[in-house]
Amino acid sequence: MRDIMIKDLSFAEIQIGDTAEMSRTITAAMVDAFAETTGDYNPVHVDEEFAKTTMFKERIAHGMLSASLVSAVLGTRLPGMNTVYLKQELTFKRPVKIGDIITATVEVLEKNEKRSWLTLRTTVKNQDNVLILDGQATVMKK
Repeated sequence: MRDIMIKDLSFAEIQIGDTAEMSRTITAAMVDAFAETTGDYNPVHVDEEFAKTTMFKERIAHGMLSASLVSAVLGTRLPGMNTVYLKQELTFKRPVKIGDIITATVEVLEKNEKRSWLTLRTTVKNQDNVLILDGQATVMKK
């Protein structure tokens, strides 16, 4: 395991409006590793020559690679340790290209004290602040 700081906020410490984010530069190696991990070898992701013939004109990252950055924020920053994913709704707005710097942000929208559930807005934007992914997650924080 990498030596990274994982936050351990209590449910009571988390407030509506709290936000957290994480950024990554998307590399060809990341896209290739994601394909290897998931088995999704769609040529628009892994074959430069094929990708040139598509509407994107170049390789693009898997949409779920961007979504996985949201998962990283939820599990390490907000709410952090002991977070259990219950639901995620996603709308993919734009492709992510190799070399893009993407930032996943989560924002607390609602707290369900009885169930220890949080509802969060989940977004991913690129280096130009263009919305790539928009969604909403429900998590349990223990």
